[in-house]
Amino acid sequence: MNKSAKSREVFKIRDFRLLLAARALSSLALPMVMVAVGWHVYDLTRDPLHLGFVGLSLFLPQILLTLPAGHVADIVDRRLILIVTFAILGCCAAVLFAFVLLGVHSVTPIFAVLLIYACANSFLRPASTSLVPAVVPKEQLPSAVAWNSSTWQMAGTVGPAVGGVLYGFGPQAVYGTSATLMAIAVGFLLRLSRRPPPALADSAMLERLLAGVKFVWHRPILLGAISLDLFAVLLGGATALLPVYARDILSVGPWGLGLLRSAPAVGAVTCGLWLAHHPLKRHAGRTMFLCVAGFGLGTIIFGLSRFWPLSLLALMSMGACDMVSVYVRQNLVQLNTPDEMRGRVSAVTMIFIGASNELGEFESGVTASWFGTVPAVVLGGVGTLLVVAVWSTLFRSLRKVDRLDQIEAEG
Repeated sequence: MNKSAKSREVFKIRDFRLLLAARALSSLALPMVMVAVGWHVYDLTRDPLHLGFVGLSLFLPQILLTLPAGHVADIVDRRLILIVTFAILGCCAAVLFAFVLLGVHSVTPIFAVLLIYACANSFLRPASTSLVPAVVPKEQLPSAVAWNSSTWQMAGTVGPAVGGVLYGFGPQAVYGTSATLMAIAVGFLLRLSRRPPPALADSAMLERLLAGVKFVWHRPILLGAISLDLFAVLLGGATALLPVYARDILSVGPWGLGLLRSAPAVGAVTCGLWLAHHPLKRHAGRTMFLCVAGFGLGTIIFGLSRFWPLSLLALMSMGACDMVSVYVRQNLVQLNTPDEMRGRVSAVTMIFIGASNELGEFESGVTASWFGTVPAVVLGGVGTLLVVAVWSTLFRSLRKVDRLDQIEAEG
């Protein structure tokens, strides 16, 4: 059997197909909302600091709720968690749709909806991540992770572009379409087989909540992989400032913003599809460090560019590099975490990743208000390169990882 056919064997599993379809629809809908919210808020305020507040609104609930959400994912049917959270996220899009129809011009209600959105997303991520290993055999997990990540990125490629085009008809077109897609995704999840949560050993609530933190803390390779992603994206992410680039620097309008938001996903999807057919076999740690450095370099090029095609190319390269980092990290975590711990360990991972994305957006908005948009992005890329240099020294065991399942033998 050739590699391509072997990588598609995972699609014979009905629940994986349903889960992947629901994930694809949500990954299409939610970036559309973020494109619309970013342009909507900047259109109302013309202040990059408010774009930072968007990231802060998404970050604060997650830092408070993600650890408890991981515990919930280990004691409650993860399928049920996804159904409820998808429904809430769809309702958030519907409320934003209503705001536009009612002529609400204040950004305060938008931030309130984003807080609810972030609360739901806190429970979605640990349940979604930990459900994939429960529906596929261990030997097919690398292919499932690659297909799941590349499908998420592929939908994320189309979503922002569609969101930018639909925004030409008004933000209500984006919000209404997103709410509809989330409703369809809930329908797919309702067809998933019920999967009772794994039995947990009797222990105190606080001990359970902190078990995921302890698990990661005592495994330097996992801690290094997760924290590398956190600080690299925290410093190097330019996503929050894309509305400023689209309107004021590149002058490409909302449809151009959609394409800019799609560009990282284009690179990630291309890389993810390659990894699905050609899983990374050797030199995983070294490859991860090189790709995170590539992410930082791409950030610098994007920050300095005034030529739209070059800006798109830089963002695509950033997405491809980030995809390799995500692929290595997810395989290291999932292949070396017991099923009864997956929810809590995924929650720890989501705290790090959520911090890097949403808190990174806040950091970008603040630094842009201090130094200007272009210097903020360039300094962030330089910071990412510095993080790679420091982490390669602090976490030499991660840099030396050869096979993705190496740390399993280390226990």
